Amino acid sequence: MALEVSDAEALDAYSRAVTAVAERLAPSVANLRLRRGGGGSAVVISPDGFLLSSAHVVAGGRGRASFVDGRELDFSVVGADPLSDLAVLRADASELVAAELGDAERLRVGQLVVAIGNPHGFGGSVTAGVVSALGRSLPTRSGANVRYVDNVIQTDAALNPGNSGGALADGRGRVVGINTAVAGVGLGLAVPINDATRKIVGSLMREGRYRRAYLGIAGGPRPLPPRVASELGRRECVEVVNVVEGSPAAAAGLRPEDMIVAVDGAPVERVEDLQRLMVGEMIGHRVGLTVVRGDRTLALTLSPVELEG
Repeated sequence: MALEVSDAEALDAYSRAVTAVAERLAPSVANLRLRRGGGGSAVVISPDGFLLSSAHVVAGGRGRASFVDGRELDFSVVGADPLSDLAVLRADASELVAAELGDAERLRVGQLVVAIGNPHGFGGSVTAGVVSALGRSLPTRSGANVRYVDNVIQTDAALNPGNSGGALADGRGRVVGINTAVAGVGLGLAVPINDATRKIVGSLMREGRYRRAYLGIAGGPRPLPPRVASELGRRECVEVVNVVEGSPAAAAGLRPEDMIVAVDGAPVERVEDLQRLMVGEMIGHRVGLTVVRGDRTLALTLSPVELEG
């Protein structure tokens, strides 16, 4: 016999879950006020004063962070990475309440999530909703460089200006994302907390920056010719649209209309795949590219340099 749950009982269970997350995380979410004006939110990630926020919130600024216990602390930017829209801050403090970081890779569509931040300057505001989609890509820019943040979380939890940099948490109060954008009414996006972004955060804490490799091409998606698609067992590749003069790609002999299908043996089907492979460890090392040019498959070698912001 199916167990019937009354509307009141269901609502009460939902309320208890959201309330528990809010009580657990509220001490770990700061309201940021920038000296140059503007503000947002940040999440405490260590008791000794490290906070995680959005790069676009704190770009080039210092300010003050206020907490629900009444403390107000000066903070500075340790490092920011506009291409992931993440920034690490440092406040002169000890014994802050650090949030527990979760793993966005375990999220499922329909799962409860709770957003905590400071929309329009209203500190400690809580909204709740569900994960409405996973696997979105968010375009970001730093100077002339455009990249995509992979596996962005889409939620219908209400986000407003000031929520950026705040926490998106699962039903157990673990931070699974940093709220980054309002994409429309009832549609918010968060940068996921996963292995890739943990590496970025760690690098920002240690070195104040995150290094990426640079090839020197502009590319776009393209279907593979039927013969090649049949041979490789996949349909898509990245077509070279432009090659920057004097770049590693130019030195290796890449040309417009070349189709990149693999980097060091790793399949490349989308621009995001190529960008994901351009990690700091590749800088200065010889990297093999498998390229389709006309009816030929070529093996090229190049040495990526560091991407300058």
